[in-house]
Amino acid sequence: MTEKFIPITDIRQQAVPLPSVGLMQAATGQLLDSLQRPLRDLRISVTDRCNFRCVYCMPKEIFDQNYHYLPHADLLNFEEITRLARIFVAHGVKKIRLTGGEPLLRKNIEQLIAMLANLRTVDGAPLDLSLTTNGSLLAKKALSLKNAGLGRVTVSLDAINDDVFRRMNDVDYRVDQVLAGIAAAEAAGLGPVKVNMVVKAGINDSQIVPMAEYFKHSPHILRFIEYMDVGASNGWRMGEVVTADQILQRLQQAGMQLATLDANYPGETARRWKHRHHAGEIGIISSVTQAFCGDCSRIRLSTEGQLYTCLFATRGYDLRPLLRSARVSSDQELADGIASVWQQRSDRYSELRSSDTFVPTSASKKIEMSYIGG
Repeated sequence: MTEKFIPITDIRQQAVPLPSVGLMQAATGQLLDSLQRPLRDLRISVTDRCNFRCVYCMPKEIFDQNYHYLPHADLLNFEEITRLARIFVAHGVKKIRLTGGEPLLRKNIEQLIAMLANLRTVDGAPLDLSLTTNGSLLAKKALSLKNAGLGRVTVSLDAINDDVFRRMNDVDYRVDQVLAGIAAAEAAGLGPVKVNMVVKAGINDSQIVPMAEYFKHSPHILRFIEYMDVGASNGWRMGEVVTADQILQRLQQAGMQLATLDANYPGETARRWKHRHHAGEIGIISSVTQAFCGDCSRIRLSTEGQLYTCLFATRGYDLRPLLRSARVSSDQELADGIASVWQQRSDRYSELRSSDTFVPTSASKKIEMSYIGG
């Protein structure tokens, strides 16, 4: 059954204020949630706009010319984003990823990157600063992004065949233009580039092996992602999921010899393999069939200042009033409120959701991927 789409304006009404707390304590860089998971990763959505209409994220029948995006005045400005990022870093965040929508559509995004690149973790190390993009503007911007201080990019590419890719992005964008962006990112030093392919049965699953063949000679990391039940606009059905096991089976049946790799860090969502006789690496993110909540260390900040503790969240916590009210809150008040949100966090959506049933009834209120980022 296709879920009713919930407009972003209604989603915003579901946001609640930060929890009130009593005694304020300084950030220590050792913040744990109720399941003892540390806060280590912050994902920041810088725009809700995108120039693609991918069928699994922003289908054209909903995100059409009449769709109302957030007005620019509602978006957090770069100073507000940086202020919040600094507080999150004080709480232990080591990695920041910029997302969207399509983040390269945000005007002067290089300025924000330069501001964030100046931050240091609690142990004095540079941040792991990265960005996820559809690659459409990457060939033009790769060098300026690197010069601003960006470390890495992840590029969404759902097919290597041009006809299939055009059907996936639904705006007639050519695959060679995204490949040019990946090449520019590599040349600029924004690697290793991660290439993400969302696999949807009957739409682009024929591209699993061709994508692996294309990238196995490269230094890039190709990651296959199970089609997820994020939001309510994409009409998600379990029958359209090509499972992680099925993806791996197809690769092996095609004769690919893969060696298992260990996780890079606790909480990594992808299982990893290396081609035995080639340079490339493959990852598979089992976002539906295999729970990955146990070590999740991510928190998400929307483009207008809503804080979400899970990709599948049904509500956010509103930070913007603390940033813009008549009595602007101190950094200490913001830090304390954020700490309270994380310490109360108990999300484990993928552990509770059965792989062969639909999602809980509250799913109709889940936040859209285009609003919260990946």
